[in-house]
Amino acid sequence: MSQFPFGFGAADSNEPGGFDMNNLGAMFTQFGQMLQQSQNEGPLPWSTVMQVARAGLGSDPSVSEASVRAVESAMELADLWLNESVSFPASTAPVKAWSRSEWIVETAPVWQTIILPIATTMSQRMETMLPGLTGTEDASSIEDQLPEQLKGMLPDGVTPEMMAMLKPMLGMVTQLGATAFAYQLGQALSALAKEVVSSTDVGIPLAPVGTRALIPLNISEFAQGLGIDERDLFLFFALRESAHQRLFDHAPWLRPRLMSAVEEYARYMDVDIASLGEKFGGFDLSNPEALQEIMASGVMEPEDTAEQRAAILRLETLLALIEGWVDEVVSQAAGDRLASLGQLRETMGRRRATGGPAETTFSTLVGMKLRPTLFREANTVFAAVRAKAGIEARDALWNHPDLLPNAESLSDPLGFAEIVTGGSAFDDISMSDFEKDEEQG
Repeated sequence: MSQFPFGFGAADSNEPGGFDMNNLGAMFTQFGQMLQQSQNEGPLPWSTVMQVARAGLGSDPSVSEASVRAVESAMELADLWLNESVSFPASTAPVKAWSRSEWIVETAPVWQTIILPIATTMSQRMETMLPGLTGTEDASSIEDQLPEQLKGMLPDGVTPEMMAMLKPMLGMVTQLGATAFAYQLGQALSALAKEVVSSTDVGIPLAPVGTRALIPLNISEFAQGLGIDERDLFLFFALRESAHQRLFDHAPWLRPRLMSAVEEYARYMDVDIASLGEKFGGFDLSNPEALQEIMASGVMEPEDTAEQRAAILRLETLLALIEGWVDEVVSQAAGDRLASLGQLRETMGRRRATGGPAETTFSTLVGMKLRPTLFREANTVFAAVRAKAGIEARDALWNHPDLLPNAESLSDPLGFAEIVTGGSAFDDISMSDFEKDEEQG
């Protein structure tokens, strides 16, 4: 018997592809066992996502007391340094040291909210690719739409008895597709859990409101090969996490607006119908593994509409503003105190531009690339305003969303900074001067 993921197999047969019509009953039983857990969960079986994500971590040790102390110490020092470079008060949020499993559990509600629209779209498009799901087709119509492999196994065509069996089977394939998507999503989240270093590492606030968290094991692994003292890594990521939290605390409108932008982006995701149809053209009903491969092959993509392009631009701009401000205040806070700051900023710049392998896998699966593409421009705005008018003027831009630059304003960051500071101090300064400062840390 051939073994497939989800814990079941397909009966061996002398027929090409291994599909044995005499074992349809056994196949229904196998399908039923696999789907029983998720059949009432709709297009996104979250219990499957969580089960696969946690299983994919393998050995996941609990956070040691020494690691907890390292995180707390780094956060305490980070707050002291940030007090001098940020006008927002320190957060009173509890400090957490998460294991990888804890990151998955604690961030699950946000991921579920983001991905549900994508899973719903995937389910709807799959229904259009499979015959016999509307309940109105006759036997000849269903037979015309069946894969050639299955047609060859039905010399008498689709009999009424066979039609009665095929309709529920094809309906189950749609649910199987939802389960396969959940399986791949669980794997992607498991991979992310092995790379992220904090609750805000992917650019959006994933933790429960008012929580600051680092993942010590991932920070330790991040340090490998960099030649940087691990203590510096803990402090650097504590600075970034605390800066994020101060910002979200000061601007209560920011979190809901950011999540709304992410959800709007997700809502406009669609399936590449041509690609999906081509992949389903040779789909083997006896091979659930084929569905996993389809789901993991990147069939989701943004709709090419004005609404989706606007949604992408809004999200990218907001992510860039957040990241640009965080980088600016962390650089000012660390200053000459952190000898490895330049190397760390350079490393983060590469990571920001390309993403890690896990992030690439995730974006392929759901079609979303959470990259702050306007980071340099946003960073220049905040650095320029601080240079001209001080940290209070820089941070005051977050008092209301209308005070922040939009994507058009970011095309001329120094021009925007000049307008908001009411001066012309940048006449002899170019954006490259700020970029040079950034590269040198």
